[in-house]
Amino acid sequence: MKLQAAILDWAGTVVDHGSRAPMGAFVRAFGEFGVAISIADARGPMGMAKWDHIRAVGQAPAVAATWRAKHGRDFNEADVDAIFRVFEPMNVAAVRDHADLIPGAVEAIAALRARGLRIGATTGYTRTIMQELAPLAAAAGYAPALTVCAGDLPAGRPSPLMMWYAMAMLGVWPAATVVKADDTAPGIGEGLAAGTWTVGVTLTGNEVGLSAEELAGLSEAERAAHRARAGAVLTAAGADFVIDSIAELPAVVAAIDARLAAGERPGARPA
Repeated sequence: MKLQAAILDWAGTVVDHGSRAPMGAFVRAFGEFGVAISIADARGPMGMAKWDHIRAVGQAPAVAATWRAKHGRDFNEADVDAIFRVFEPMNVAAVRDHADLIPGAVEAIAALRARGLRIGATTGYTRTIMQELAPLAAAAGYAPALTVCAGDLPAGRPSPLMMWYAMAMLGVWPAATVVKADDTAPGIGEGLAAGTWTVGVTLTGNEVGLSAEELAGLSEAERAAHRARAGAVLTAAGADFVIDSIAELPAVVAAIDARLAAGERPGARPA
């Protein structure tokens, strides 16, 4: 048994080093309703469908208290709808400035395809946002066989539905022959729920949140601290492997194939 497919996240994993496109949009969208949120508030639920993400931010104790003080009532589902309507066009505009492929992504994905793997994707972005982002990525050399978006199915991450749909459309099974790479805990969660191998991405992702230039400007000790903190989050979420960036994914795929040949299955981590 060998891996047949890799299903990749988008922002923070393949494009948008640091997953920066949604951050300003979340902050500005809540600001339109008179509520200031921090980048840390905005990053907390990253990986979830964006509607669910907005609800989670609004329900966070500090944000909920600020909302109550501003509006004289609790944050509710109608507020999520209203903020989402403001947020989505902001995020569409933001991805135009954050569509660069992460260094090594094109070469890594080519190496996976050379091993015979099919390439699919899932994302917390809506179809409207991906209609802006996908052509920009394709022009730069990345086009997965399919992308399953938040809102395409009744439930998003960390449910397994997007993964299962992607696997069905790619025609790959069992789940143990699929690897999911993602920079967020909900993205790792969807891979676990679907029964696939999971790979957490640290330095290019949401947990670190830095551009390639900002990351390069850090000392090795500072990068190591970021790596350790992000790795701890993704390991706690259940990742089978943790890597700095997608550039390291081909080596992990080779290691997974070796484990499959030895009879191991996803989730067989050391105690």
